[in-house]
Amino acid sequence: MSFSDRELLARMILCEAGGEGDNGMKAVATVIMNRVNVGEGEYLRVSNGGSIRNILLQPGQFDCARTEIRNTYNPQNIYNLAPTEIHFQIADWAIAGNKLNEMGDCLWYMNPFKPTCPSTFPYNGSGTWHTRLGDHCFYRPTPQYSST
Repeated sequence: MSFSDRELLARMILCEAGGEGDNGMKAVATVIMNRVNVGEGEYLRVSNGGSIRNILLQPGQFDCARTEIRNTYNPQNIYNLAPTEIHFQIADWAIAGNKLNEMGDCLWYMNPFKPTCPSTFPYNGSGTWHTRLGDHCFYRPTPQYSST
């Protein structure tokens, strides 16, 4: 299946944060677009000049982009979900350059499935805890990120 960048982003927003309300979905969209537009490190190379598709489909980054996790079918993936108008509106909002201010320059988020957030994520030390919104913890890059 070939989806436009807009539809891929809308599908990812639905899959990753569909139950988190408008601000939760905007937070996830902000992180994704931060990766697309970052000026250094791994995501600068992956985005290859601003490719949303490259960021969303980078192996090992988003569980929702995988049809299998640990050799088990993942039914909650971007290929199985159908975004609605709100997901497209938030995708358009993010593509237009808007950001949820609370997210700042965050490049990562994760759901720890517990009430506390780890102080670093990814665990290689390139991200440090910034804030929590709903079920997701958000992380800003450390100086170590620039050498990734």
